[in-house]
Amino acid sequence: MTHYTEILAQLNKKPEKWLVTGVAGFIGSNLLETLLKNNQYVVGLDNFATGHRHNLDQVKACVTSGQWLNFTFIEGDIRDLATCRLACESMTYILHEAALGSVPRSIADPINTNENNISGFLNMLVAARDANVKRFVYAASSSTYGDHPGLPKVEDKIGKPLSPYAVTKLVNELYAQVFADTYGFKTIGLRYFNVFGRRQDPNGAYAAVIPKWVEAMITNKPVVINGDGETSRDFCYIDNTIQINILAAVASDDAANQVYNVAVGDRTTLNDLFELIRAGLTKQYPHLKNLSPLYQDFRAGDVRHSLADISKAKNQLGYCPSHRINAGVDEVLKWYVKDIVG
Repeated sequence: MTHYTEILAQLNKKPEKWLVTGVAGFIGSNLLETLLKNNQYVVGLDNFATGHRHNLDQVKACVTSGQWLNFTFIEGDIRDLATCRLACESMTYILHEAALGSVPRSIADPINTNENNISGFLNMLVAARDANVKRFVYAASSSTYGDHPGLPKVEDKIGKPLSPYAVTKLVNELYAQVFADTYGFKTIGLRYFNVFGRRQDPNGAYAAVIPKWVEAMITNKPVVINGDGETSRDFCYIDNTIQINILAAVASDDAANQVYNVAVGDRTTLNDLFELIRAGLTKQYPHLKNLSPLYQDFRAGDVRHSLADISKAKNQLGYCPSHRINAGVDEVLKWYVKDIVG
């Protein structure tokens, strides 16, 4: 039995109250599903700016009717302090996923990104502090490492932000530390490295690379790679991300008021990722056998390489990734084939 399975067993015996912001989104809906399956009480907050009602419908279909009754949904916006206060009331743990993601989106609209990711984040901190929440776990980002050239990325060595999005995520960490120092409020930041998995939206201008490529391959559209394809990322399957969120929420106070990398400690180039996805789909879609990607210019604000050191998360939170890139891609291809093709 792993540390994570032990924690889930303990939670099943003694259910807690959880708030998940951004609950209709990719990561939020997966957190909701796991919490409900482990008989927790969950309040979810979302304004559907980037989340989808069908994600909540899919969670409902995955859990029992009794488990679904443990879920309360609030349609609202984290930019409204009163809404944040309502959502935080009587909560034990908060998993704060609500944000406007995407580097390109932030470059196109930095004001909206700032309002959601900084003003909204501050509202949630204030509301959670005033509600005496036990632990506030928030989605930080590997974009915080900015132009720091070192690999692997270690939590205490960051560079200069390369996009408005990265600025907002750095400010989140600064605010969390100030709330710890000033008010004794306990937070944990999770620096996500390219999370992927079921329910990640393949559509829209800012869709993540894996669902976008899978959808393009299945529907016989061009697969576009920004740059030469040798850009590399530490791709992290959704189940790993769910695990560390729950571990961070219940971790000892010694682990609080810090940030942790959320990844697997592997580096995969976009060219290798393309081949991995293509190979996984070719048996079902023979037209992919000779498919080549379409290369275009590098994307503004992107870092060239990203690789995480996850030793801190392992040592202090008991984090142990269950899926590496190959296993994660195998899982997600099954899901997307079923979801996209029906």
